[in-house]
Amino acid sequence: MASRLVILHKTHLPANSRRIEALAETVYATEEELPLFLPGADALLAWWPLTQAVAEAWPDDPAKAPRWVHVAAAGVEPFLFPALVDNPDVVLTNSRGVYDQPIAEYVLGLILALAKDLPGTWEHQRRHEWRPRDSERVGGRTVLVWGTGPIGRAVARLLRAVGMRVRGAGREPSADDPDFGTVHGPGTLRTALADADYVVLAAPLTPATRGMVDASVLAAMKPGARLVNVGRGPLVDEEALVAHLAEGRLAGAALDVFAQEPLPVGSPLWDLPGVIVSPHTAGEVTTWRTDLADLFLDNLIRRTEGRPLRNVVDKSHGYVTDRPG
Repeated sequence: MASRLVILHKTHLPANSRRIEALAETVYATEEELPLFLPGADALLAWWPLTQAVAEAWPDDPAKAPRWVHVAAAGVEPFLFPALVDNPDVVLTNSRGVYDQPIAEYVLGLILALAKDLPGTWEHQRRHEWRPRDSERVGGRTVLVWGTGPIGRAVARLLRAVGMRVRGAGREPSADDPDFGTVHGPGTLRTALADADYVVLAAPLTPATRGMVDASVLAAMKPGARLVNVGRGPLVDEEALVAHLAEGRLAGAALDVFAQEPLPVGSPLWDLPGVIVSPHTAGEVTTWRTDLADLFLDNLIRRTEGRPLRNVVDKSHGYVTDRPG
């Protein structure tokens, strides 16, 4: 059992906090308060995950560091600082699985919005303009899902269900993947990009993936293709993306994540034609807070009972490396 659990919060407390308090001595801390409460704590729940406060408040003495850190998000980039990564006694877990289906549904919605030009329809309605026009089919189009983790797999299953031809891109190629069929590795990635009508980014942000969609990758994409990013903003060279969109090499993009968030008001991405901007909300459905709390509670109970935790992050990679069954 956690002798003392610190919950880092910002705008709201976790759902089911009473159940959490029944299992552990619980202390709530803001980012400013964290340096007071983190040293000597047994566990940390980073309910507010978009923070540098944990790295800044982390105890210099490894013996005073929490032995378990759970992140209420799938991405754990702010927690991969050396003092945590290099301490073998600290277990890092994330909230993998909570966002898979919601993000997959969001990606489908974005692709439909792009193919059917729903933003254009809404704009014509706003202007009271009756303007019939053709739209594109989704069935039969090819989509490359770059990132073969749980979110990418949920995306692949849903897009295949509407008749899209789905392929994957990842570190390890495969010819008979159950969700993607073909998974392209680095050796065949350029061929896959040239064939895809849509490229969906669902990869984690690691040193290896940062900036992976650069000018050369964008140039290798099929003319008139569209990019959808629900992974992390820094996966993409935004300056290069703006150039390709402005020159008409790509037909459009749907972006839920950005290198800087909130997206600066002066960014050209706001106004480029064929671009959909959303504020990092692909996974935020009405139940997400309860779903996150339930996953943490399950892990807290497991830890109390001495059972293995779910979603243990491989700190050398920056994500959970086992594939769920």
